[in-house]
Amino acid sequence: MPTTLKKSYSAREVAALTGLTARQLQWWDARQLLSASVASKPTAAGGFTERRYSPVDLYELSALAELRRRGFTAQRIRKVLTALRQHFGIRLFEALGDDGPITLLVDGLDLYARTDSGAFYNLLQSPGQPLLVLGEDSFKTLRARLRRKRRKPAHRKT
Repeated sequence: MPTTLKKSYSAREVAALTGLTARQLQWWDARQLLSASVASKPTAAGGFTERRYSPVDLYELSALAELRRRGFTAQRIRKVLTALRQHFGIRLFEALGDDGPITLLVDGLDLYARTDSGAFYNLLQSPGQPLLVLGEDSFKTLRARLRRKRRKPAHRKT
């Protein structure tokens, strides 16, 4: 799906592209799960500026939206983001796809990291302890997916 990247996205645009709600984005931002690159600031008129998300933020949020659809709670997502940062020294976007230092794999219950050397780690249970994994048939690679923009239906004359 070809998508033209912009310099930044509003919370409304991110919600439309990821399937997350604007309220979820606000809640995650307030709890520093994943914050907007450009935070909301008070204005002289007494209001606030709009939070703006970078293309990297959008990419990460689309992967987090996939985890939410798979039943991952905010607490489990925070554990994953913390494990990636503390044990592998990377952000989520660096682990999406197949060309990063690790590949993220899901099996329905947990999220795993597979390194380039083939070592497996359960990011939720024991991210510092390598696992012995026999067969990878039950794992699916975590992908960041954006929703297609819905086209407005053409008005038909009757």
